[in-house]
Order: sequence, then C-alpha cells, then structure tokens
Amino acid sequence: MLWVTRSHVHVDRVACPWLIRRFVDSEAAFLFVAASEVETVAEQTGAIPFDAPGVELGHRDGTCSFDAILAKYGLKDKALVRLGKIVNAADTDRLAADPIAAGLEAIASGYGLRFPDDLENLDRQFEVYDALYAWCRLDIAKSEQR
Repeated sequence: MLWVTRSHVHVDRVACPWLIRRFVDSEAAFLFVAASEVETVAEQTGAIPFDAPGVELGHRDGTCSFDAILAKYGLKDKALVRLGKIVNAADTDRLAADPIAAGLEAIASGYGLRFPDDLENLDRQFEVYDALYAWCRLDIAKSEQR
C-alpha cells in the first residue's frame, strides 16, 4: 500500500509509519508532501492519507493519528496501546499525561535536526520505536504480574 502525509516528520508522522510497517503492511511505502498537497496526492496516486487535517486517519477529539490507525485496523495489543498513550501525549502537547512523552518529544526533535530527510529520519527512528515497543511489552508484563 502507498501512504501519504505531510513532510517534516515528527512524533506522529514517524510513529504511524512504524506502526503501519510493523503491524499493518510490511511493504508499505510513504510519500511526504506539503500539507496543502496531501489530499491531491492521495487522489492522484490512491495513497492512504494520514496525519493531515481532515483525513480519516488524523487527529480528532484529543486523539492522534497513531490512535486512529490502532482503531481502524483493530490493533489491540496491550503494548501497542501503551505505546499509543506515549505517542498521543508527546504529539498532542500533553507531555504531563505520560512520563515517557517528554523524552519521546525530545528524541523526535533531535532526529529532526540530525536527519531532515523524511525517509532517512524514518529509517533511523524505527529503531527507537522498536526499542520503545519492547519496553512497553515489558511494562505491560510487569503490570500484569502485580
């Protein structure tokens, strides 16, 4: 599948491609365009738009695009839900809502400065999300043992 979103990736626009590649479509390809071009490019290419104003897989009522993708594709893995809380807090400027959120926001900012090319940024940050997902799995396992 082909997906399209706004350029200059940050928290949600890295987390969503990670989620898509790992749990929805391992062969997914991503296009990054100006915000004003997302709808046009989606129509012209058949790409699925995400994390852009007015699209199905976007922000609504305090949720972020990661949350929308979890819901749309029925992803209920407890560790993914935990990761979603972190992503939501970091992406919606509610850093106090999760103790990990400020760290994720800082990491996203740092990667954006180091790797301004969106595809390179994704390639490099996927490791961060793999590690964070592993931590979420451990966190869930510990909480279930209590």
